[in-house]
Parts: sequence; structure tokens; C-alpha cells
Amino acid sequence: MENKSWVLPIIVISQFCCTSLWFAGNGVMSELIHTFHLQESAVGHLTSAVQFGFITGTLFFAILTIADRFSPSRIFFLCAIAGAIVNVGMIWEHNTFASLLTLRFFTGIFLAGIYPVGMKIAADYFEKGLGKSLGYLVGALVVGTAFPHLLKGGSNVFMWQHVLILTSFIAATGGLLMIYFVGDGPYRKRSQRVDLKAFFSVFKNADFRAPAFGYFGHMWELYAFWAFVPVMLQSYQEVNNLVFNTSIWSFAIIAIGGIGCVFAGYLSQRIGSKLVAAIALSLSCLCCLLSPFILAGKNLVVVLSFLLFWGMTVVADSPLFSTLVAQNAPEVKKGTALTIVNCIGFSITILSIQLINSMQDLMSANYLYVLLAIGPVLGLVALFRNREMMGKIKIK
Repeated sequence: MENKSWVLPIIVISQFCCTSLWFAGNGVMSELIHTFHLQESAVGHLTSAVQFGFITGTLFFAILTIADRFSPSRIFFLCAIAGAIVNVGMIWEHNTFASLLTLRFFTGIFLAGIYPVGMKIAADYFEKGLGKSLGYLVGALVVGTAFPHLLKGGSNVFMWQHVLILTSFIAATGGLLMIYFVGDGPYRKRSQRVDLKAFFSVFKNADFRAPAFGYFGHMWELYAFWAFVPVMLQSYQEVNNLVFNTSIWSFAIIAIGGIGCVFAGYLSQRIGSKLVAAIALSLSCLCCLLSPFILAGKNLVVVLSFLLFWGMTVVADSPLFSTLVAQNAPEVKKGTALTIVNCIGFSITILSIQLINSMQDLMSANYLYVLLAIGPVLGLVALFRNREMMGKIKIK
């Protein structure tokens, strides 16, 4: 593509289309539980299956340095088609809990060739203004993640099977857009060999290590928050005898994070990625700590406003951490470095999701989400311990 101005919008659209696979199962979770006679704990297990698949896929990609050795746009396309196929497999009427776990696991594997590879493609096109570019890209991931909840909210129009069929069709479309209209970027540095040491060697650089550890703390909170937003809303609705569309509000609370990502990307051009990431991580940590008091309130407007703010801040730092990781990684290992950080980050999400899942019967629902503050606190410690990195923060 000669006109570079069209590249970013198409990458963003492709990323949105393909990452709609991520929470497609969560968007129709209540129907899956009813149709296949699953237990209520299935929400945590099926969400973790996707995360575990993503971890497995990113580990495979990182060890074999696939994103740096082969065409990223082709990898993205093939994984989009494969992910679409396994996603639509959930409509099979003879599915069991085991088969659904397997399908969600393979969805996660193929997402490993979509999310970090999409960031790699963007980094290969945009050396300058990468924070802004990744702000749009991660914003697309956020809206794509929320999209199944929007489809579910229109349940009078879409049956749950139609939601899965439509998300698979959209994902396949995103893969086609990437392969035909984007391709590989002009700044791509191709690695010629497998580097089995890359998984560990990238962490020797302190400037790389600090944002990577900050990202890990951010990930402890992010996907657990997203996974349990519908649970929070349903619980609040039942306790207060209210009636509102939890699916539509789940979409809004998750999707508004896309605005947070874009705003953070633009703000990073003025005051730097490091400072904006630290501010966003601090605000989302504060939301974790305030959640027991807000969720115990009786004013629905206050609760929804709080959750919308949390939804915006919880992911606003994500593109900035990815920017810092990409900028501080060796050129020929940039794709592998992004994939490695994603692999470890998503491993952490399984721990937090399962912790919240297992503690539901032991703690009051209102106090449950304070546990998510652990990640942001540790992430902030990692950022501020690197005095050299924080000393580079300057208002532009």
C-alpha cells in the first residue's frame, strides 16, 4: 500500500474484527451454561481457557521467533481464519464442557497470532508516534473484546448462535483486510534464525524490564475486571432489585476503554508514555480500592459512572507499556519481545481470574475486587524502582 495514511485505520479495523473472538464466549455465557448444562463457575474456566491458549500460542511464537522470521501479515491472516473456524464450533449442539474448553483454548492460540502480531505490524509501519498508533490499535482490541456483549444485548435480534457466527465472519473479514490491504511494514527487520535465548535475553535491559513488569501488574487487573464486569452488574441488579440491560452496560464499560487508549496515546505525545502509563495505572488501582464502597451504594448512576471511569483507566496504560517495550527491544527481536511480554502478562491473568473465581463464595462480592489492586501496586513499584527510566520523564 503506497498511501501510508490508510494503513493505520485498516490495521485498527482488522484488529477490532479479529479480537471480537476473545470474549465471544463470555458474550453468550449464560446461554452456553443453560444449553450445555454447565455450572456457574464455567465463566472463569472458559475465560481462563482462552488465556491459557493465548499463553501457549505466544510461548510457541516467542521461542521460535515466528513473528520476526516470517511475514507478520500472513501470520495474522492465517490465525484470523483459523480462529474464526474454532469460534463458530461452539454452536455445535453436541458440545460438552470439555469440548467448549478445547475450542476456547484453540481460540486463544490463534489470538496469539493476531494481537501481538498486529502490534508488530503497526511498529513496522510507525517508528514515530508509536504510542498514538498503538493507542488506536489497543483501542480496537478493547472495542472488539466488548463487541459480543453488544450483540448479546440485542438478544431480540440475535440468537446466541448468531452472535458466534457473526463474530467469526467479522474475524475472517479482518484477516482478509490485513493480508490484502496492509501487508508488511517498511521498517520491518527480519530475523534469519531461531533464537532460543531471546525469551530471557530481552529482560537483561533495565529500560525494557521496567515497562514489562509494569505491564504485568496491569494485566493482573485488566482481564479479571473485563471477565467479571457482567457478574458485578448482575450482582448489583439482584441485590438492589433493579432492572437494566447488563449486556449493553457491560459493552459500554469495556468499550469505553478504547477511548481511554486513544486519549492516552495522544497525551503521551505531550508528556511522554512513561508518565501517562503511571497515571493510568494509579487511577485504576484507586478504583480497585474504592470498589467496595461504590458497589455498596444505592445510586445506580454513581455506580455506572464509577464503572465507566474504571473501564477507561483500566486499559489506558496498555498501549503505552507496549510502546515502551517495543522501543526498548532490539530491532530484530521486536516482534518476539512483544510476544514474550504478552505471554507472561496473559499467564498472570489466569491467576487473577481464578483467584476471583475461587473467592466468590468466601468473600462479599463488594470486597472481592480489591484483590485486583495487587497488580497495579506491584506494577507501579516496578516502574518507580527504575530511577533511570522515571528520570527520563519530561513534559514536552
